[in-house]
Amino acid sequence: MLTWLDNAFSTAQEWLFQVAVQPLVFALGEGALLEEAHAATAWLLAGLLQLVVIVAIISPLQRFRPVEPVTDRATVRTDVLYTLVHRLGVFRLALFFAVDPLFDALFGSLRTAGVGTFHLDQLWPGVTDMAVVSFVLYLIIFDAVDYWIHRGQHHFNWWWSLHSLHHAQRQMTVWSDNRNHLLDDALRDSIIVLVAQLIGVAPGQFIALVAFTQLSESLQHANLRLWFGSVGERLWVSPRFHRLHHSIGLGHESHGKGTLGGSNFGVLLPWWDMLFRTANFERRYDPTGVRDQVEHGRNYGRGFWAQQRLGVLRLLGRA
Repeated sequence: MLTWLDNAFSTAQEWLFQVAVQPLVFALGEGALLEEAHAATAWLLAGLLQLVVIVAIISPLQRFRPVEPVTDRATVRTDVLYTLVHRLGVFRLALFFAVDPLFDALFGSLRTAGVGTFHLDQLWPGVTDMAVVSFVLYLIIFDAVDYWIHRGQHHFNWWWSLHSLHHAQRQMTVWSDNRNHLLDDALRDSIIVLVAQLIGVAPGQFIALVAFTQLSESLQHANLRLWFGSVGERLWVSPRFHRLHHSIGLGHESHGKGTLGGSNFGVLLPWWDMLFRTANFERRYDPTGVRDQVEHGRNYGRGFWAQQRLGVLRLLGRA
């Protein structure tokens, strides 16, 4: 099954590259970047497929079983912009020019020094369907890393000053997953890329892992009254489980005392929350946002650039 999907994706990627991306690269006079553009086409295609699922499946579910009415559509439109920037590869393109050269230099130096990267999928040679096994293993590893990144975002004041933008959305919808400060995303993505390099994830497999994770996160953020049942809630993060993480005075505070901390940090799997006692399985749907918005009227901005500017000011202690 995975082989068929991989072949279908590769065929679609090649078509999109030949029809749209390659002509654009030549028109811009950047023929030397054809190889990189071909790789970027995979990210673009994965993002387009995610958008199709979001619009055709998850969005109608929101309208069918919403948690709350959407009354502030302007702030949702800003979230749509964040989603397009991330899912269509604009943010990743910026990282390619800003961060990737640093990683290339780092790992190039390590290889020159004789330090190789570890390949997890070589631990079980001869397994019939190694692609499935390695995909699941990598998914679990990345989710564990993401759990601790998420804990850090809620533990360190400087990191929370950036990450709080994500929690400041009081009209949470399927479009809210990518509502993040760009510095927050750059830091998180750099850690994930570093781990991917260290454990030897193939580029194509890494794209599949990221796309699968992002699509699940889109569902989790949906304005959708949905839980997975007593057993399912403990196997996969549901919209109800994640909404509690965004709830005012609950998910991102320690025991409702207004101090950093919280519960339900799992990105895909609630296992880590269960293991480290940060899980909250209450079956409830509360308003989302940050306490200081309600109690002190703190401004997190409404438009994209205003939100980015205020995030930097919060980081510097000036907002």
